[in-house]
Amino acid sequence: MSKQYENISSELAAWLAEQRMFFVATAPLSRDGHLNLSPKGGDSFRVLGPLEVVYQDYTGSGVETAAHVRENGRIVVMFCAFAGSPKILRLHGHGTVLTPGDDRFTEMESLFPANPGTRAFIHVAVTRVVDSCGWAVPVYDFRYHRDTLDQWATNQGLDNLNAYRATKNQTSIDGLPAFNRNAPE
Repeated sequence: MSKQYENISSELAAWLAEQRMFFVATAPLSRDGHLNLSPKGGDSFRVLGPLEVVYQDYTGSGVETAAHVRENGRIVVMFCAFAGSPKILRLHGHGTVLTPGDDRFTEMESLFPANPGTRAFIHVAVTRVVDSCGWAVPVYDFRYHRDTLDQWATNQGLDNLNAYRATKNQTSIDGLPAFNRNAPE
């Protein structure tokens, strides 16, 4: 039932662009570390090429993805069809965290609508593209994207966002470094 692809074809890229939500999974190297699975939404994902994707990482309460990617690079991005024909697509690869000051940050920023909560971009060099049936995934009707996080970030302003990131976005729940305190995040 599943199929592995050589790359992200234009057909798969179009399907990915239609999806309203995706999930990102990472894990630390430590056996005792916590695995992480994060839902993502909004206009925050782009296919850059046949084996290259990126998503916009917003300021939030956790930094597990960034910490795990910085430690070992392992990442999988999963999309499920919640409407239309059933399908699940997983993009396995090696991630890189791009923050302000990184060479490609401005390039990535230009691909997305401006968002006051953007703290980074997670770039993925895709090494495996595989689908599965998704027959057990329920059908949902999309109503709208929540704007609560965007409103919160706007209300904080840049100084308060930087202060929040400096106090709450430095290390993972397992103590792994996520963002550099000295960088202008």
